[in-house]
Amino acid sequence: MRDMGKFVRRVRKRLGFTQHEFARRINVPQDTIRNWEQGKRRPTGAAKALLRVLDKTPEAALLALR
Repeated sequence: MRDMGKFVRRVRKRLGFTQHEFARRINVPQDTIRNWEQGKRRPTGAAKALLRVLDKTPEAALLALR
């Protein structure tokens, strides 16, 4: 993905979450979301996979995260 920060922000906003809500839902610190969106860090491993699932099938992913 060329611009991961924009991708993370787009996924989060499409789901209607603030950074705080999104961080809580996917069990990462809010600073992590902020760093991803600002391009200071990139999600890797399971977090990257989860973001892709949230992008493609948000309803199913959110049900699994409850």
